[in-house]
Amino acid sequence: MRVFICWLAIMAACIVPDAGWAQQAEQRSDSLEQEIRLLKLRLDSLEQAMRLMGGGEQESAEPVDELAALRAAARAIAPEQPADTTPRQSVMRSRNLNRLNPEISVTGDMSFNATQPGPIQDNVDLREFSFGFQSPLDPYSNAKVYIDFGGGEFSLEEAYAYWTGLPGGIRLDIGRFRQQVGELNRWHGHALPETEYPLVVTEFMSEDGLIGNGVGAYWLAPFTSPGGATHELWGQVTVADNEALFDQGRRLSFLGHLNNFWQLNQSTYLQLGGNALYGENPDANLETSLFGVDFRVTWRPPEMALFRSFTLRGEGYALRQNVGGTTDTRYGGYGGFEYQASRRLYLGSRFDYVQPRGTAGDDGRYMWAFVPKITFWQTEYVFLRAEWQHLSSPLLGGGRESTNRFMIQVVWSMGPHKHETY
Repeated sequence: MRVFICWLAIMAACIVPDAGWAQQAEQRSDSLEQEIRLLKLRLDSLEQAMRLMGGGEQESAEPVDELAALRAAARAIAPEQPADTTPRQSVMRSRNLNRLNPEISVTGDMSFNATQPGPIQDNVDLREFSFGFQSPLDPYSNAKVYIDFGGGEFSLEEAYAYWTGLPGGIRLDIGRFRQQVGELNRWHGHALPETEYPLVVTEFMSEDGLIGNGVGAYWLAPFTSPGGATHELWGQVTVADNEALFDQGRRLSFLGHLNNFWQLNQSTYLQLGGNALYGENPDANLETSLFGVDFRVTWRPPEMALFRSFTLRGEGYALRQNVGGTTDTRYGGYGGFEYQASRRLYLGSRFDYVQPRGTAGDDGRYMWAFVPKITFWQTEYVFLRAEWQHLSSPLLGGGRESTNRFMIQVVWSMGPHKHETY
């Protein structure tokens, strides 16, 4: 009995390992068959690619690069296109709110001065802080706004929109702007070649020059005259509310200004201009005409354009006012120069002459001034100027009075527009 049981145990031990081995063998067989099918598919793909290349069935002892063969087959079906060398520009589809904001600039203008004769007081003058806003409105128009703070109050110096590319090459300005009289009236105060406007501008127009509300048109002639001259023409229609010229009337005034430019040689440039202004104030029985000429000669050699230059400029005016049938004519003007001695240092002076308003033009009364100055540009953002002003004025009872003022001017600017003349 014991022998029989032992025999059964030996038989069972032999049968169980055989069954497990058979199951594993069957699984290995299935895996091998699957790998063989995959290899056959890859081989068929390679053979098809070789046929497409036109090489037929070729036998090679070297291994075949499957990826290279597939790329070659793709090139055979679709030939390679020439490379696109057009520069790509990234376009951001999301709206950037900063793009909707105007360009903002701030300019500060202050001075330290001493006057003789006079009390030693008010020697620090916060002359002006200007806030400028500029922005294109659309592809056809732009806008500029300049707000000044000086003397403890805000004032609107300029605020206008302008259109370019109109028929005939015309530019159109609408709003409040500094008018195109002579050369320096159009410049903002902080960008002047001296600390203040010439006497003829402040006496005939106002302390801040001539600013008007209305419409202006600019035209650049599409031709050049003999000698290579270029011409531009300004026409402006504004409200005649200037106190000096029109006694704060409310009618319209009309201004025309012609500029002519010549490039004499590579280093020298010449500008000649003429202007005429007319307006009425029936309430004061006043008619006003202003005629003027201006010139500028600039020398700047190209090989030393950053270090040497010389500018000579001047303006002359005749102011004619008819009050109740009585005509009075006064004259005035200025001439000055500026020499660039180095990249940052400028030397210059100006001489002014004007017959004051409220006096007869033939009574011999006049004002004159001599204004030498030195300007140092620390950077394009900051400049400092030392200036001496000698003024000689007539007295009511006869004789003359002289005053002297020494000034240190500091002007700084931040933002995209630095010390713009316009």
